[in-house]
Amino acid sequence: MNIMLATVLERTREIGIRRAIGARQADIRNQFVVESFTITAVGGLLGIAMGVLIAKGVALYAGWTTIVTLASIVLSVGVSAGVGLGFGIYPALRAARLDPIESLRYE
Repeated sequence: MNIMLATVLERTREIGIRRAIGARQADIRNQFVVESFTITAVGGLLGIAMGVLIAKGVALYAGWTTIVTLASIVLSVGVSAGVGLGFGIYPALRAARLDPIESLRYE
């Protein structure tokens, strides 16, 4: 959530410009929700890929067998995306509620 809040603060002028040229609050909110969801989903996929590779490497070295099911991958990506969505909603709402005039003055 902190990263997305920092992103909102960094992009305050951009948000103000978009609002001034006609973007609705819903447009701004949706942009930040989609960004948050995308970042966490990609992070989840990369984390799963690294985890599977490391687990397979350790198993090969130690002589163990590893089982990675499709269900565990889907669950992991779903949890990651859900957390991103959940923690992206507050910053998205905050960005959507920014006053366009005040946002343009922000520096």
